[in-house]
Amino acid sequence: MASFRDWLGRIVLGKELMDQVADARVGSMRNPFSGHPADGMTPQRLASILRSAANGEPEAYFELAEDIEERDLHYAAVLATRKRSVSQLPITVKAASDSAEHKKHAALVQSWIDDGVLQSSLFDMLDAVGKGLSITEIDWQYRLGSMLPRDLTWRTQRWFTFDQADGETVLLREGVAGAPLAPHKFIVHRHKTKSGLTIRSGIARVACWAWMFKSFTIKDWAIFAQNYGQPIRVGRYGPGATEAQKDVLWRAVSSIAGDCAAIIPRDMLIEFIDVGSKASSTDMYERRADWLDRQISKLVLGQTTTTDAISGGHAVSQEHRLVQEDIERSDAMCLSGTVNLQLIPNIIAFNFGPQDHYPQVKIGRPDELPIKDFAEAFDKLAKHGLTADESFLQDRMGIPAPKKGAVLIGGRKPEPAPGGDPATPAVAKDQPAKPVHSSFKHLFQRSAHAQSEGDDVVDRLADRLERDAAGAMAGMVDEVKAALMQASDLRDAAERLSRLELAPDELAEAMARGMALAQLAGQASLLDDLKG
Repeated sequence: MASFRDWLGRIVLGKELMDQVADARVGSMRNPFSGHPADGMTPQRLASILRSAANGEPEAYFELAEDIEERDLHYAAVLATRKRSVSQLPITVKAASDSAEHKKHAALVQSWIDDGVLQSSLFDMLDAVGKGLSITEIDWQYRLGSMLPRDLTWRTQRWFTFDQADGETVLLREGVAGAPLAPHKFIVHRHKTKSGLTIRSGIARVACWAWMFKSFTIKDWAIFAQNYGQPIRVGRYGPGATEAQKDVLWRAVSSIAGDCAAIIPRDMLIEFIDVGSKASSTDMYERRADWLDRQISKLVLGQTTTTDAISGGHAVSQEHRLVQEDIERSDAMCLSGTVNLQLIPNIIAFNFGPQDHYPQVKIGRPDELPIKDFAEAFDKLAKHGLTADESFLQDRMGIPAPKKGAVLIGGRKPEPAPGGDPATPAVAKDQPAKPVHSSFKHLFQRSAHAQSEGDDVVDRLADRLERDAAGAMAGMVDEVKAALMQASDLRDAAERLSRLELAPDELAEAMARGMALAQLAGQASLLDDLKG
């Protein structure tokens, strides 16, 4: 098997990468079968387990953390919710730079992520949320010219311990003191609920106390329900009853229902003292168990309303959901850091050699506005001149570019080319005209040849001016009308009019002649009035 260089330039044999290291072995220190320290748990025993873990012997603590996750319904539910909220997040890859070589590196990582190996392992890696750390063994395989992790196998924390020298270095349980982890074979993900030693930073260390008190409460509740949930049977026998008769009486009362039964001589008395209202006593057990569940919700999810139906309304629930999203982002960032530090550099180094910079993997949702808010904001700003590339909008809205020949829905209707027939604008019959078009159309509804009422002289002058200016006006009016009818708004209309090259010389000459004739006609009319 060929050798490879890791991201630090050290030579690694391919056989060492492909062999399993932390596998289960019956009869060894890596026993596949776990103990159950939660059986018969007492406060003294729990304190002893936690103290031993803090002093460097964490096996019993890891077994207890797994036990309470199996026994407590609420703890198992909220912890799984927290892990699943991160394990289903999208995973993206960012190249180290825009160079072709770095993009090639990122493409290899993205191709491996698309295989789903990392996504399916995130839930197991997040086991560190409860226990402080999780350990995953990498199964490297060489296929089709690439050395890539083909499987990430979760290994139980019971098979590992910590170096007594620093309390942090993870060792494989092997021999007396433990063996160092094989290079490039393990991903050790650490999750810190608080600062300090890793073994003391998991939330199970705090949750186990609430679990123990809750288990006491539920046990007392069960005894209470058994004692007061059904009647007590008392059998009485006479002074001459034989042992056989007593046995028959005992079988009779004990067979009626449950274990709360007794037999006594007829001349003896048993008094049952009621300590108070049974309803209030029952409520005490329930309220205590619910209170402990709420504390676990706060510990794991940071809030309570997403798991418990309490008063506060929709607004409070939304605020508490934001708290859960903050925790989700923090968990995803921590997980991304582990993958980028312990896995991605070796994927690139084994296939392309050591590099100065490596691609970055990001686990989490993009920090973007919701699609509804984005669409509404862009719709409002576009009316004030904001523009954006069509491909960006399609990517942001999740709408792929249409394929050639596809049936399209939506979009703008094609507009007539400049200089086209203005009498037939390219507007669908069922599409209402735009307000600006309506205004321009109304402007030209009046005929250019319309005449006002007046005396004959004015009519003749108007006719003369109309004939002289008809040719000059025809071309100018048609060009202006075409520009206005094609405009989408007033700004566009102004820009189109500014680009027109009109020839007003003929119109100016016709207007000058018309004004001269009008002046002469006015003078003649004045002389006629004076003579009269």
